[in-house]
Amino acid sequence: MFFWKTIEDYGINLKLLSGFIGSAQAIVGDWSSTATKSKRMKQALAFPRPSHVSAVRSWRNLPGISVRAFASIADQSRGGLPRFYSDVLPSSKGDAVRVQGDEFWHMAKVLRLRVNDRIELFNGRGAVVEGCIDSIDRTGVNFLASEEPKLVNLKSIQWHVFAAFGSLKGGRGDWLVEKCTELGASSITPLLTERSSSMADNRIDRLHRVVLAAKKQCQRLDEMKLNPPVKIQDLLPLITGAKVAFVAVAGATPLCKTFHNSRLDAGGLIIIGPEGDFTEKEVEMMTQSGVTAVGLGPCRLRVETAAIALLSSLMLFSDAEASHPLLPQMRYSSQE
Repeated sequence: MFFWKTIEDYGINLKLLSGFIGSAQAIVGDWSSTATKSKRMKQALAFPRPSHVSAVRSWRNLPGISVRAFASIADQSRGGLPRFYSDVLPSSKGDAVRVQGDEFWHMAKVLRLRVNDRIELFNGRGAVVEGCIDSIDRTGVNFLASEEPKLVNLKSIQWHVFAAFGSLKGGRGDWLVEKCTELGASSITPLLTERSSSMADNRIDRLHRVVLAAKKQCQRLDEMKLNPPVKIQDLLPLITGAKVAFVAVAGATPLCKTFHNSRLDAGGLIIIGPEGDFTEKEVEMMTQSGVTAVGLGPCRLRVETAAIALLSSLMLFSDAEASHPLLPQMRYSSQE
């Protein structure tokens, strides 16, 4: 009685309600029959599954094979095992060391490595050791050496970069340090000049992290020193004592022409000025100390661009001389 009373109160037409319910049932019935027909049609028209698709899906369930195994093979093809920094390395095969801090976070949280995954540890001073992750906890990773540590012969060519990049903003200084590390610079020293007279102390800590990340990325094992800033007056004695020193100066003799007058197989100093270049007084002081001014083309270059252009040119040319001992002799004899 309550239900019918409610319908009468709201003035609902029973015939209209009955018609609406019937229409809804018809729609649902049509939809279900259409879905059934569509399903049957797909089954009738379905093609056989290609064998290679079944094979790709089946290897996931095979014992001893996983997606991680294929990922490790791909990592090796791109340059070997994942490599991480550790100041202390195992002294021999079977020894273990503990890795914590940022490198542990990179292993466990970023790359999500697991127990028994193979990795390499290097100390940034020419030593590297291969092994695996023995255990993982909340604070670190225990690394177990599977081979004896290897000591890589350090390169004899050493180019030391002095660049006035203290005033660079927007990550340009980080980019300069990163690329110099990848190209093989032996050291990078921020240079304080009249037009770039300061550098924040907190930037040095950040640049150390940039150097470490760049060394891991380019698989570099030897040391790359990041020195504290020096004034140009303190640079003059280093120029005097160096075998060869180049400074990039706008309008100077092109770099390629100076190759014929310098021996580059042992390295030397590379000096890059600030935005706006060195002052005439600074160039004169360095020239009197024995530096060779070189030009890097007709265009005006940024500080980081000039550093990369000069370093890459000298690294390639000096490496060619070191690899072919007769090349410098032939070059000098042709001049005579």
